[in-house]
Amino acid sequence: MRHTPHFVQSDVDEVKRLIRENPWATIVASTAEGIVASHYPVVLEDDPADPAAIVLVSHVGRPDERSLELGAAEVMVIVQGPHGYVSPGWYPAEQIIPTWNHVTAHLWGTPEILSDDENFRVLGELVDHFERVMPEPSTLTLDEAGSRRVAKGTVGIRLRVTRFDARAKLSQNKAPEVVDRIVDELEHGEHYAQPALAAEMRRVRDR
Repeated sequence: MRHTPHFVQSDVDEVKRLIRENPWATIVASTAEGIVASHYPVVLEDDPADPAAIVLVSHVGRPDERSLELGAAEVMVIVQGPHGYVSPGWYPAEQIIPTWNHVTAHLWGTPEILSDDENFRVLGELVDHFERVMPEPSTLTLDEAGSRRVAKGTVGIRLRVTRFDARAKLSQNKAPEVVDRIVDELEHGEHYAQPALAAEMRRVRDR
């Protein structure tokens, strides 16, 4: 990402929150065939031995594991949080350059390929994770034999993040009254409302 030191997000807990709240990720690999990208949900996995570690688990549908050459080399996982256009119409009259606010993380690591049994466990936890808010949660154990047949079409991965580059570009370089105006427009404005982005800006503003 562009070198913008004043927007760098180095807080591991904030990066984990970004992943937790925005689990649809892009996996990018440099392969013998060139750059390949695929999109899959990721969830965080706790590491009791290292609470500060960022560990992702996911799966890909066959044959993406071959297309991405998973396990052979480092990949980059991109997690995109709230983002949106910021109009200079929300700035003082002399400031005329628009921008795009966003919260984004690039994470690197070499994926570990999971065994079939561990993949099935992770798939079950993934389903349970997203189903937990439903009034009658579904689960793979409702038809374990059928679920295991479907799971054979997937390959599970674990990625221990070895480094990351994250940005929270949220108008920190603007005067407080300008930030307040941007937050109000993003929350209630007619043209470019992005309430989730407004919420991220409030988090930074109110610290």
